[in-house]
Amino acid sequence: MLITYHGHSEFLLETEGGLRILLDPFNPDIPFAYREVEADIVTCSHDHADHNHIQKVKGHPIVINELGFHSPADEVGITGYPSFHDDVQGAKRGKNTIYLIQIEGLRIVHLGDLGALPDEKTLQMLKSADVLLIPVGGTYTIAAPEAAALAKRLNARITIPMHYKKGTQGLQNISSAEGFIQAMLPLIPSQQPLLRITHQDIGEAPRLVLLDVSH
Repeated sequence: MLITYHGHSEFLLETEGGLRILLDPFNPDIPFAYREVEADIVTCSHDHADHNHIQKVKGHPIVINELGFHSPADEVGITGYPSFHDDVQGAKRGKNTIYLIQIEGLRIVHLGDLGALPDEKTLQMLKSADVLLIPVGGTYTIAAPEAAALAKRLNARITIPMHYKKGTQGLQNISSAEGFIQAMLPLIPSQQPLLRITHQDIGEAPRLVLLDVSH
């Protein structure tokens, strides 16, 4: 499995067999490099333009934007869990879908624009994932202290922050990843251009990874 970060909440997962899954594609208004992407499957955590811009995807991908279990390809299971985009039961920004992607023997969780802790039942389903992709920038999502507490509670093998600004890149009214990194001490992040993992070697990977934004 190859995991590439495009900025904001957009990631590309690529399997050894060449299957490509794009998570939360953002629109041109977001100040990260915008590019068209080839993908077979796209997941969208909610119906906002910076998370559901499927127009950037080449071809005719299968789009998943609903709760429940989906099996869009052989040996791929994607389950959507309910949550909220804010801390007032969705009154400000609506609902958000958390996706658990099971592929190549790995469990990958993308929290989308999570604005409040999920319910206890959902938390139990998300525990001990192999990879956790978690928003940390605040304003529109949980902020660094909440994100760090949630990351520690979920106890994923690898935690990767998302939805933060980096210099002039990203939304400027949210925070950088620094607060989250400090809150995750004593873990020290490993900065990498991309992440390559398999079910067999995941035990050798660092627990906290800060991915460079691909260009």
